[in-house]
Amino acid sequence: MKARSISRGKASGEVLVSSEPIGFLGGIDPETGNVMEKGHELEGKNISGKILVFPNGKGSTVGSYVMLQLAKNKKAPAAIVNVSAEPIIAVGAIISGIPMVDQPEDISKLKNGQKAEVDGTAGTINLIS
Repeated sequence: MKARSISRGKASGEVLVSSEPIGFLGGIDPETGNVMEKGHELEGKNISGKILVFPNGKGSTVGSYVMLQLAKNKKAPAAIVNVSAEPIIAVGAIISGIPMVDQPEDISKLKNGQKAEVDGTAGTINLIS
């Protein structure tokens, strides 16, 4: 499916979907990749190596640096798909080398546990059988 390119690169992995925005500062443990935001639908799940699908980011601009720390710790998501990218997540993906797209044609096709490939350079998402 077509999407808008945000951060270059290509990655594949298991899809992890959240219908809620994600705040990386205080919401994701940069040492483990675990979601630690209390009450978040992904609380306790790990984002490492996943195709992380969520509407948009929230919170502090420091979230971009938490994403960079995740990448340095090899705990970052493999790729990010947003409904609508905002600067904190876009900058975080770019400085961390995480492929990212937004505005996918039909985000409802992406389900937890599926395998997918995100090409941030071409602006595409492909489901892998």
